[in-house]
Amino acid sequence: MKPLIILLSSFLISLIVIKITNKEYDFALLGRIAMSIMLLFTAIGHFAFTKGMSMMIPNFVPYKETFVHLTGIFEILLAIGLLIPRLKYISGWTLIIFLLLMLPANIYASIHNINYQKGTFDGNGLAYLWFRIPLQFLFITWAYFSAIRIN
Repeated sequence: MKPLIILLSSFLISLIVIKITNKEYDFALLGRIAMSIMLLFTAIGHFAFTKGMSMMIPNFVPYKETFVHLTGIFEILLAIGLLIPRLKYISGWTLIIFLLLMLPANIYASIHNINYQKGTFDGNGLAYLWFRIPLQFLFITWAYFSAIRIN
């Protein structure tokens, strides 16, 4: 829920700031700014909640904590790439692939009731997927329309 709030609020704040400074709207740019801010926010979680996020990765994957840190760094790089005009297209497609690849970790976490913030097994369980899966596809659609679709 927090990433969605960050995404929407940063979009609205950017909308106001860009309208005041540029006198016109650039919704694709606003979308990329909001997605970048949201990615920076979620990247923080990779470092603040490393133990819990590593629990979201199935046991057969080695070096879980390193993987969590690397994906956090990757989110930061994607956030930067979305804001660089020459890189927005490749960053958008990379983000879509990244979001699709992360969906199984969210499914695994919900099946095992993982609370990534606490690093415990008292999470919301499968009910979490009713929110998370549509949210993941919202993020994918957002990335597509703000970074990939030719305006």
